[in-house]
Amino acid sequence: MSDVHVPRLASGVRLHRDEVRARDVLLFPEGALVLNDTATQVLAFCDGVRTFDEVVAAVSELYGGADVRDDVAELLAGIRDQGLMDRDDE
Repeated sequence: MSDVHVPRLASGVRLHRDEVRARDVLLFPEGALVLNDTATQVLAFCDGVRTFDEVVAAVSELYGGADVRDDVAELLAGIRDQGLMDRDDE
């Protein structure tokens, strides 16, 4: 994923807070993917405006400046490989 790539969820995919079960999920037409807190935080920054570098910087700030680049890239690649993120900016 390039530094200037602008990650965003694919059309029809959205973050959702399941209040009944007190968990975050990624909803898509074929189902739902349960997210941990970190994945939720990362995906919340993938708004189609921030670049990959900006997403990494925002997540790093949440974790006291930790080097999160590889972890964020791995998460987004996994979500993308499931067809849940746009691929047109690669």
